[in-house]
Amino acid sequence: MFDIGFFEIIFILVITLLVVGPERLPRIARTAGLWVGKMRGFVASVKADIDQELATEELKKVLAKQASVPELEELIDEVTGDPLAAMESKSPVSSRNKLTDDNKHKPADTLITDDKEK
Repeated sequence: MFDIGFFEIIFILVITLLVVGPERLPRIARTAGLWVGKMRGFVASVKADIDQELATEELKKVLAKQASVPELEELIDEVTGDPLAAMESKSPVSSRNKLTDDNKHKPADTLITDDKEK
């Protein structure tokens, strides 16, 4: 933050000791330490608030982008129980996972399974 080296700090301490005196120097150092701690806490709080706002805005953008995907809208329609809307907007992605008409009418024992030992 500040570009103050070791020798500059020693110089400031010596000047402060000469101006203030050895009796009041510990009290002034304690007060200065408290103010620095309060400032650091304030800066950390502001930084956390800004990070939270940025994360919220990013999340809103992602949700808006996902809401515009037609496949998601179709899946939402299927899950909410609106089968007519889901069937009208049938896409190749959703039809790949459905059973064919031949497999729908076959009995369960004639379907091919991976367990041949049973």
